[in-house]
Amino acid sequence: MDAPEQMQRLIIGHRMTQAVHVAAVLGLSDLLAGDPVGVADLAAATDCDLRSLHRLLRALASIEVYRELPDGRYTSTPLGDQLRSDSVGSRRALAIFEGRPYNWQPWSALVHNVRTGENAFTAVHGRGSWEYRTDHPDESTIFDAAMTSISDRVAAAILDAYDFGRFATLVDVAGGRGALLAAILARHPALRGVLFDQPHVVAGAHLAGAEARCDIVGGDMFVEVPAGGDAYLMKAILHDWEDPQAHAILRACRQVVPSSGALIVVERLLDSANEHVAFADLNMMVGPGGLERSAGEYAELFGRAGFRLTRTVPTATEWVVIEAVPTE
Repeated sequence: MDAPEQMQRLIIGHRMTQAVHVAAVLGLSDLLAGDPVGVADLAAATDCDLRSLHRLLRALASIEVYRELPDGRYTSTPLGDQLRSDSVGSRRALAIFEGRPYNWQPWSALVHNVRTGENAFTAVHGRGSWEYRTDHPDESTIFDAAMTSISDRVAAAILDAYDFGRFATLVDVAGGRGALLAAILARHPALRGVLFDQPHVVAGAHLAGAEARCDIVGGDMFVEVPAGGDAYLMKAILHDWEDPQAHAILRACRQVVPSSGALIVVERLLDSANEHVAFADLNMMVGPGGLERSAGEYAELFGRAGFRLTRTVPTATEWVVIEAVPTE
């Protein structure tokens, strides 16, 4: 692919994002999980206009999400199978979230964000992303499902890289519905857990059979974090916030982490400035208004909150396990 063609593909990338989003919303990969299906049958199953759906399928086939057979029927591909609801590491929930209008619209204000420093989401919607989803529970449910699907993808890599078995009780701060904590508890049968997040989030917790070893607590991490753990975990939390808010979360943790305990933060690091991390940082700027950080920036942030960064542990993904201990 030469430079002009590559640039054109980057420029029109939003078209592919929306096409994949619609495929996920309609559940096309679920319908194509078995034998090939004709367009008329797919249109009837999804309550769609036949001609419009055919045009969508043709576009998706051109980027190898689906495949059109000589007789006009369609079948899925290994790429399209990633949008199946029942596939391991399914990306369907993420594709549904990414294409939601409220999440999509702030990107049109990226130039405003870059010129002024004002968060694009706030500029478009008049409030932050967290407040928006609080006021729109359906969007919050979609967001939580997307975040759970991301946790499912990286949980095994985190568990392979870091030994949680040396702790007695692990508190997962802002742990969502518990996907990562459930995986950790399954790997370490002697470990107890505490799942902590906003009440409406933990109300949908699913701990995959580990409920007997896990307490579920609702609350506000900016105010108070549950006591009683010897290790406190946060995955993809601090990057959602600018330094003042991140510092407040860390100070709340410091109030309960014992002197012999540990703080375990799972984040991407800007030290490895690859495509995933650089665009994740841009997404933080446009969406929640946070940022990705380097190891040095985390060390400084931890230090101001009473922690000392002890080590960073890479995983097989772009995520890094960052360990810190109390200094006071």
